[in-house]
Amino acid sequence: MDEKTLDLWQVAVIGSIGLITFLGLWELLVRLGIIDPFFLPAPSQVLQRMQQLATGPDAVLLHDIRMSSTRVLTGFILSAVVAVPFGLVMGMNSVVRAALNPVISIIRPLPALSWIPLSMLWLGIDEQQKYAIVFMGSFASVLVYTTDATMRVDSILKIVAKNLGASHFQVLRHVVLPGALPNILSGLKVALAIAWTCVISAEMVGANSGLGFRIWTAKEWSDTGQVLVGMLSISLTVLLLDILFRVAERLLLPWQKKGVGS
Repeated sequence: MDEKTLDLWQVAVIGSIGLITFLGLWELLVRLGIIDPFFLPAPSQVLQRMQQLATGPDAVLLHDIRMSSTRVLTGFILSAVVAVPFGLVMGMNSVVRAALNPVISIIRPLPALSWIPLSMLWLGIDEQQKYAIVFMGSFASVLVYTTDATMRVDSILKIVAKNLGASHFQVLRHVVLPGALPNILSGLKVALAIAWTCVISAEMVGANSGLGFRIWTAKEWSDTGQVLVGMLSISLTVLLLDILFRVAERLLLPWQKKGVGS
């Protein structure tokens, strides 16, 4: 059967079977002693540790998730607010693009970790520093994706709109933005994943809360279960944000019909 013909419930059932099989094999290998639980606890042990962190005397897990999510979304939204307009301008104006491309080429390859020392010197270790790390780590990616998406809009459409009397703003609003929006949103999804990498790195170096801090602390105490709980929490949080992003994408792009299995 072609994967693109699968219904939503079929995709859910097949995915659930694959996940249950993987978790069951993992649990079995640990219980049989093939995998040392000190290095890789069984799924049941990870869930037990997650329950302890979420409902125990400390109950720090939900607080860490909230702190990391707030830092990611704040820095990511700020980068999108700044980078998307700049990317639209760069994509439509070759002079601006030629002037800024060398600067972007220098900034883009820098990993999030390289910004941490400077951000600490400039902002200390307060929340603003975490926002800045996410902003600087995702800004260049959002800018490049937006610029490329704008440049890919068919130039014939822009010429036709101008010949019909459309102003630069009308061309931007009615031709460029609708044409570039699907690729811009795809780029934002990639940048959101980069933003999580940035915040986890920042929390491991200078923070007293957040999932990165929790993972790093667990490493110091050789608490493998807590490390996996932190990693699982990141995956689940990103999955939830991705679902919300897809909902927003469908609202913004009602003309696009995508297959469930594609």
